[in-house]
Amino acid sequence: MAAVKILGTGCKKCMALESKVREVIASNNINATVEKVTEINDIMKYGIMMTPGLVVNEKVKSYGIIPKDEQILQWLNEG
Repeated sequence: MAAVKILGTGCKKCMALESKVREVIASNNINATVEKVTEINDIMKYGIMMTPGLVVNEKVKSYGIIPKDEQILQWLNEG
């Protein structure tokens, strides 16, 4: 099961990324949990400079952008 974290304080991009990740998980029947990390101190622990951030299994996969669906799917399947 993939453990996904969306890092962001609640901006439009952060909400868009969360929605997109949830759609990719649902449409591909992926077993994953999605957690929203909104506390700035918790976000800073991942060393990112811009939100939204996407973390899969404690590895930062992207930040400051909204990745394409295919890229998100690839990261989720890597486990």
